[in-house]
Order: sequence, then structure tokens, then C-alpha cells
Amino acid sequence: MAYGALRRGGYRRGMAARMARVRDVTDIACSLPEVDVAGTDERPSFAVRGKTFVFFRGPRKDAVDPDTGEPMEDVICFSVGDLADKEALVEGDGPFFTTPHFNGYRAVLLRERDLRQVTRQELAEVITDAWAARAPKRLARQFLEDSGPPARSGHPPGSG
Repeated sequence: MAYGALRRGGYRRGMAARMARVRDVTDIACSLPEVDVAGTDERPSFAVRGKTFVFFRGPRKDAVDPDTGEPMEDVICFSVGDLADKEALVEGDGPFFTTPHFNGYRAVLLRERDLRQVTRQELAEVITDAWAARAPKRLARQFLEDSGPPARSGHPPGSG
């Protein structure tokens, strides 16, 4: 991960931390360099130089709601840098998950309804890392050097 706080167990959420919303996915993704938006309003996808890094999935038989038995209709897919990053997010205490369809693939899933379990800042980190994983190395390096690590509500990384 570009910033790595989630990999080290996250950081403490400050009192002022706002929980993420669906609209934040678009706002954050579109704030990154050279992002193209495709898909529909309901199921957008975000790519950097033709490589998708976040997309809203349609219902698929590999992701079934355990309460209803119906295919999940609200799944967002995020690229990750490597399988260690994937494992850190899936095994962490957050709402990220995977399915057998994604075994060996560098991506994690999150339900829209579970965005409220993630702060906007955490979501920004995941999306920025997804973008950096798919962007050309020079573009990613330049952006990350210019922007520096995000502010973390006054708490140092790994203090949570």
C-alpha cells in the first residue's frame, strides 16, 4: 500500500472522522490524475490510462448475501498492490472481503451498505492505493511524492 496504515492495523478514528458514503468513491477516484469514468451512473468504473482500479459490480453468483441467499447487488471492487495488501484488508477488522472468484487476483470487495464502517480518510487511502497499483509507475510515484501521505485525524499511523 502506498501509505500502509491499513496494512499495519489501521489508525485510530478521530472524533471528527466522517464515515464514507457511496458518493465519496466517485469524488475520491475522480480527484486522482488521469482518471477516466465509464459504466453507468449506478455502476461506474474508474480507470487510469485504461486500467480499471475501482468498479461497482453487478450481481454475480459468487457473492451471495448470507441473510437472503440472493446475489449481492451493491459490491464495489478495489484493486490492491499485491496479495499481502489484499490479505491485510480481508483479514483486518474492516468490512473488506473476497470470494473464490477473486482467489489469486489482486482485488478486494466491499458492499456499499458497509461503507459506513470505513472513514472517508480510510476509503481515500484504499482508492489511492488502488489507483497507484494500476497507474504507470512514473505517474504514481510523481503523484505520491507530490501529495505526501494523507492527514490522519491527528493520530499517527498504526496507533489504532
